[in-house]
Amino acid sequence: MRSVFSYLVSPNGKRTIGEIEIDGNKLLLNSELQNHEYTNRIGTVLNIPLIGDTVIEPGDDVIVHHNVFRRFRDIKGKEKDSKNFVEEDLYIVQPDQVYAYKRDGKWKALDGFCFVKPLKSKDMFSLDKERPLIGIVKHGNDFIKNGTLVGFRPGMEYEFIIEGQRLYRVPTNLITIEYEYQGDEEEYNPSWAEGS
Repeated sequence: MRSVFSYLVSPNGKRTIGEIEIDGNKLLLNSELQNHEYTNRIGTVLNIPLIGDTVIEPGDDVIVHHNVFRRFRDIKGKEKDSKNFVEEDLYIVQPDQVYAYKRDGKWKALDGFCFVKPLKSKDMFSLDKERPLIGIVKHGNDFIKNGTLVGFRPGMEYEFIIEGQRLYRVPTNLITIEYEYQGDEEEYNPSWAEGS
């Protein structure tokens, strides 16, 4: 089966990531269906669109929008699948809902996006653990390379947990500056992200 304009994607694992295993026991982190933070955002491409150019190939892992695999309650309280749902473990995903792909063990952001790792705050008087609006590009693209220290505009950075690292998906056009390294930059990853 192939779609004319969309990818066919299967989620990696379950649709939600709100459950972890500790010493052989399952711990439920989230019992709330509406919370998008516990929705799986990584899937495997089963087939690519018939029309349009793409660098993504069948078998690549992809990072998708949080609503793709999501289940939610409608206005009457009835559980519903996302509009992407075809059947269990099969979803139609539009190209603008795919942000990065993984091939040969390496993630690469699609044009228009990059994934930025926040930096630990150096302000001893601040309660914030991370420096706002600055970070190191972990998954770049052809325009912004991995390892670049960047600043970005507020409001469009979305949190993703990718292989135990908390990263922000930032549109490339919101990167406002490339900084010089000072040598004291330290990446920030909260301990709860490592278990995800």
